[in-house]
Amino acid sequence: MQFEDLRLIKPLLQAIDAKGYDTPTPIQEQAIPHLLKGRDMFGCAQTGTGKTAAFALPVLQKLYRHVAESKSNHKGGRRAPFRPIRAMVLTPTRELAAQVGENFQRYGCHTGLRHTVIFGGVNQTPQVRTLRKGVDVLVATPGRLMDLMNQGVVKLSDVEVFVLDEADRMLDMGFIHDIRKLVKTLPQQRQYLMFSATMPREIRKLANTILNEPVTVQTTPEKTTAAETVVQSIHFVESTGKMKLLEKHIKDSQITRAIVFTRTKHRADKITKNLNRSEISAEAFHSNKSQNARLRTLAGFKKGTLNVLVASDIAARGIDVDNISHVFNYDLPSEAETYVHRIGRTGRAGASGQAISFCSNDEYKALRDIEKLLGTSIPVQGDSPAPIATERHENSTPPRLRQNRNKRNATPSGKTSPGNNRPPRRRRKTSAPTDATNAKTAGKAGKKFRTRKRKGQVASGGSGGKQNAHRKGQGR
Repeated sequence: MQFEDLRLIKPLLQAIDAKGYDTPTPIQEQAIPHLLKGRDMFGCAQTGTGKTAAFALPVLQKLYRHVAESKSNHKGGRRAPFRPIRAMVLTPTRELAAQVGENFQRYGCHTGLRHTVIFGGVNQTPQVRTLRKGVDVLVATPGRLMDLMNQGVVKLSDVEVFVLDEADRMLDMGFIHDIRKLVKTLPQQRQYLMFSATMPREIRKLANTILNEPVTVQTTPEKTTAAETVVQSIHFVESTGKMKLLEKHIKDSQITRAIVFTRTKHRADKITKNLNRSEISAEAFHSNKSQNARLRTLAGFKKGTLNVLVASDIAARGIDVDNISHVFNYDLPSEAETYVHRIGRTGRAGASGQAISFCSNDEYKALRDIEKLLGTSIPVQGDSPAPIATERHENSTPPRLRQNRNKRNATPSGKTSPGNNRPPRRRRKTSAPTDATNAKTAGKAGKKFRTRKRKGQVASGGSGGKQNAHRKGQGR
């Protein structure tokens, strides 16, 4: 099938031809015909499959009729009407928003449609100025969008198409409540599109609440969402040995472009410093960096002046760079779906790539969850510690924990007792009273005795009191 067979308008075909494309990808071939008919859609496709163009092209074609109406009004001597937002694309990160905006610019360059991208971390004044001039397509991140809606700058009452991109990542980042609030502000007559790299239960539930009789397009089997062009491997290594192993891989493989994923921003900075000390060109890429710094880093990575990008999961979702040969999972992610997103940075558009993961003893459960999602075991490479490598499929408890448990349950004879028996608790020893304690106790007892004696004298009658007074008088 060719793009001409999809019944796209001439301005879009011109832009596609200028980019050198002639054959649509599977997600584009399946999605575009349904979207042109106005159907709601849930698309499940990994990164690098052309899913952005799969929704950008139909959206541009649907809005193109408004350009013709605007031109006819302008020719009649009337002032061109203000252009309200008619298509809204919501993305989880700034980088992904910028990437989607580039696609609308690339394919809509001959349509006359206007688009803009808004996100946080930068001054909102230029964004507000552009919005007040009128745009047809708005690409935004949730935070900045909600801010400008609360300020009355953004109004979505004329939206005809709403696209939720990277829905699973939206869920992971806690934007689900903002999405539900946003949906309530949209017109009832609109077209909803949801795209996600994975299809967990929570995403299915969200789709059922906002989509109306959707068409489901899935380009890969749900369980094996990792690209077949990515060669995966796992290295079992102690946490203290990960840095040395990473440096060895980068130097031995002569890597020209790679991404190293970590769980924390602090660790990303630390890894970057160590790589630079080893004369490896690397930069950290996470949300603590300013937007301008991230753009400079990404530009250097695309040009090839920067070899290694050390990134956090959220920041890396918008990285659209070709020919990434290696992805390193320095830390295994706690969510198995995140692993799929990470390795999707390599092996894109049919190219081959390698995904190399490091697994320490305390990451064993995360590895099992990943392999369960993939439906297969990741091949082990390198000199792996035998206890972890051989027992990985026998028991879900990490080997080190089982060893400690066996020591705890061992009997004096050296055998392991059944169950989870614990040694008897030691009785608390009472300390013998000291001389100071005895003196303190005796003092308290004497005080109580004198008090009782004094009370007894007062209660014995008035004669004793008179005699005492008489004696005192004699003494004077």
